[in-house]
Amino acid sequence: MAKKDAKTVTVRQTGSPIRRKADQRATLVGLGLNRVGREATLEDTPSVRGMIAKVAHMVEVVEK
Repeated sequence: MAKKDAKTVTVRQTGSPIRRKADQRATLVGLGLNRVGREATLEDTPSVRGMIAKVAHMVEVVEK
């Protein structure tokens, strides 16, 4: 879980992992996503940003 004082980023899954490489599917699971439309709020770190960049075609960053 993210700390209260830490910056967070919310991502929403927009694409299906069907017919994608196994490492991309694993990245979605690492982000806490497993279905289209699901959202996850994560701590905004360089590693999380890298994971988002890896599957950028299947997720979107939600501004709240």
